Amino acid sequence: MRQIAINLHAKRGMDTEAYIKKMREVGFDALLTGTPEPEELKRIANALAANGMRYEMIHAPFSHTNDIWQTGECGDRALAELITAVERAATVGCPTVVVHLTSARALPQITDLGRARHEILVEYAARKNVKIAFENIRGLAHLAWAMEHFENAPNVGFCWDFGHESCFAKGKEYMPLFGDRLICTHLHDNDGVARDDQHKLPFDGKLDFGRAAKQLRQSGYRGTLTLEVFAENTHAYDCVTCAAFLERAAMAAKRLRLMVDGF
Repeated sequence: MRQIAINLHAKRGMDTEAYIKKMREVGFDALLTGTPEPEELKRIANALAANGMRYEMIHAPFSHTNDIWQTGECGDRALAELITAVERAATVGCPTVVVHLTSARALPQITDLGRARHEILVEYAARKNVKIAFENIRGLAHLAWAMEHFENAPNVGFCWDFGHESCFAKGKEYMPLFGDRLICTHLHDNDGVARDDQHKLPFDGKLDFGRAAKQLRQSGYRGTLTLEVFAENTHAYDCVTCAAFLERAAMAAKRLRLMVDGF
């Protein structure tokens, strides 16, 4: 049966070990995190191993992502952040690092220097046996460049963020374009308002998860269905405990799995 995953601390209220144990109890198989510091990374990896779970993916930092396309030390620092994410993933055997190609609403120009830095990242990740999953954010050009430029790189693929698509893509659908390169997912709901991706639990907002399930099925993707949800982004879960939120999240993930796979 296809596995399901969720991000760490989607709802506050439990320490890392208790959160991961509860994930296992409600039926999750794997975990998504940001880029933890080394001690926290070790704690996460140990808790996952103790509960028979997998480290599904690490999300690289993205607040300075636009800098990677610019000249100067700021661009070098942005690349160093991505390299660090790959290093941390390799340390704990996490197979995938998710990377934003842009950040914020102002999209940078695609530059030769930015291209070269991403080549360094991909080559380094390949040496570390880590996959780079480029995620859809705002605009199509940067993602289209990456998917074409790294077409023959076996460690490069697409991370489909369904919530981002609804808020930022202005009607574009990414799966018909890049579904054959899909290697991981970020699945969540929102109220369909441009620029406001609330990262709600699936089926708690207004997005069409029938379409999401159909496009996942048509793509032939057999990987994990990963929720990327943040209870604190909305008041809808203010009165829900962390444990209850994880229970609801698992129910939503299993419902979506049934829609995609039929069992």
